Amino acid sequence: MSTPIRSTTQLFVEIADITDDIVITLDGSCAIILETGAVNFGLLSKEEQDAIIFAFASFLNSLSFPIQIVIMSKRMDVSEYLNYINQEQQKQKSIKLKEKLRSYYQYILSLVRENTVLEKRFFLVIPFSSLELGVKSTKSAFKRPKKLPYKKEYIIERARTTLLPKRDHIMRQITRMGLKATPLTTPRLVSLFYEIYNPESEEGQRIAEGVEAPIVQPLKAK
Repeated sequence: MSTPIRSTTQLFVEIADITDDIVITLDGSCAIILETGAVNFGLLSKEEQDAIIFAFASFLNSLSFPIQIVIMSKRMDVSEYLNYINQEQQKQKSIKLKEKLRSYYQYILSLVRENTVLEKRFFLVIPFSSLELGVKSTKSAFKRPKKLPYKKEYIIERARTTLLPKRDHIMRQITRMGLKATPLTTPRLVSLFYEIYNPESEEGQRIAEGVEAPIVQPLKAK
């Protein structure tokens, strides 16, 4: 009789831990993630567009370290919004207002049927490479690690020293474009990665409420 396969999905997840608002991967690399908004560029005047282009160019030129710009698209569920419009329509006593709401309801419904309505979220990832910690051996640099190369406390201390000034610099530069960059806290990071690994689930926000540590058990360096 063959031996049953016993494993855990955590073996396939690169994240070792999420703590102190920092994502730590198995090889000791870390990252701070900022979430920002977007500008409807097409609706701006020529002068406003030029100002944003200049601010973005200045932002890129000011960088002396790598960053990642990530856009996450998710199909929106507008059923609750449609229910809300329908309920408001039923409450109205004015025939004209009822007709306006009914027309608006049909417009939103046709929009959803003919097009995919997407919710877009924008992130800036500031990485901290494990090479900055020092590679212990050549073997560890080319093989998938099973545990953190150093104690988690040491990795976090080194990462924070490097990442926090970079985070503050990016937040200042983003402000010049009329946007606001918000660092993701540990609960929001847990929620984000839950959504990434479970794209069909609607439970990400609920699960992350009150969470101060990752749902999975972090790997510990020995």
